[in-house]
Amino acid sequence: MAPTRTEPDLSYLLDHTSHVLRTRMTAELGEIGLTPRMHCVLVHALEEERTQAQLAEIGDMDKTTMVVTVDALEKAGLAERKPSSTDRRARIIAVTKEGAKVAAESQKIVDGVHEKALGSLPDDEREVLLRALNRLVTGHLETPVEGPRAARRARQRG
Repeated sequence: MAPTRTEPDLSYLLDHTSHVLRTRMTAELGEIGLTPRMHCVLVHALEEERTQAQLAEIGDMDKTTMVVTVDALEKAGLAERKPSSTDRRARIIAVTKEGAKVAAESQKIVDGVHEKALGSLPDDEREVLLRALNRLVTGHLETPVEGPRAARRARQRG
């Protein structure tokens, strides 16, 4: 016998909405040849001079994933690795002119995906949801808890 649930399944609600949002983002960015990770790197590298390690941390990517992502951006002519202007030992990810154009286009796509998702809610519910999520990510759910084994995403139903 399954135990009686006393609270809504918050994990499922957050995980499912996040997964569907990611799939929609991936599909729409794919139309211009980008992945969400590539978009993340371009946008954050344009904000200020940042190293590959700094961008990996912002995008929650491991080193290998970050290297593959930057390699793809370089191959597409959207970014390049360059020496830092402040630290000769460090290399930064510099966005090319074409990369900046693509980043502007990809940001419009990302904003559109977010707008469609939030637009499905009445204005008052939208504001409450955003306020509540912001409160969670800056409060109780701000920092992941490290366990003996990394948490994995649950398998989706077929």
